Amino acid sequence: MYPHPQYRKDLPSLLTTALVAVCWASPSLGDAPCNELDECRVLIEINATDGDIGFHVLFDAEGWRQAKIIGPDGKLLFLEQARKALKDQKLTENFFESAEPVCEPGLVEEPGDEVVTLPEFLARFEAGFYEFQLKLDNGGVLAGTTLLSHFIPAAPADVDFDGTTITWSYGDDLGECTTQPDGFVLAGEGDIVAYEVVMEPDDDALAPFTYSVRIPAGVNSVSVPSSYLAALPANAPLKVEVGAIERRPNGSFGNQTFSEEDGFCNNPDQEQCPGEEED
Repeated sequence: MYPHPQYRKDLPSLLTTALVAVCWASPSLGDAPCNELDECRVLIEINATDGDIGFHVLFDAEGWRQAKIIGPDGKLLFLEQARKALKDQKLTENFFESAEPVCEPGLVEEPGDEVVTLPEFLARFEAGFYEFQLKLDNGGVLAGTTLLSHFIPAAPADVDFDGTTITWSYGDDLGECTTQPDGFVLAGEGDIVAYEVVMEPDDDALAPFTYSVRIPAGVNSVSVPSSYLAALPANAPLKVEVGAIERRPNGSFGNQTFSEEDGFCNNPDQEQCPGEEED
């Protein structure tokens, strides 16, 4: 497991340098403005490699102390209430993710693990408008709505890293999530608004120092900044994640499907990457 002893002693200065090199991305980009809110979004995220599905939420407004989300069926989906000192301080942005159960029975690793197939997930989180209601300290309420679709991009395919550049192509499936509703159609390549690209050292000590960037659709490669790679140890193991992001009717970011690949390393010649250590 990295880091190797020869560069572990340099880890503090190494990580400081890496912080300068990293490009951080915000969790999501929603409808902005969202009626009376600064921003809001709900979306479906699929990890096609691991085969799991999650529901993500973002909303932002200044100075609220209670938040409600109402689903398309008119029923309360989420309630959050600030208490005591946090109630006095008040809140602004909120981002959260649901648990992410696997989408196929064959992916279960531990007895009792939940399985939620894509048809079951889509039935659980209906397509339609989700309403946000944020209660203010003065008793007023800010409201906004955002759309959740069931229009999901295919998982990016052929994810690769040649030592300097990450590349991929548009795929044609959802990876491990093979059970789909009758009549289900994937979002086409022309329905993608952006790709999110993440490189992460595949090592516990270096894992917090990721490179992350969003780029417009139509581009299928990203050159990793040389300053970021220079901040990492030579041959440090790397993994790459590429996500396709749905274009909502208003042009905002929607549902996302990610693919992951590992086995790369910080070396301009990937054939020189160290092999996995045997137990």
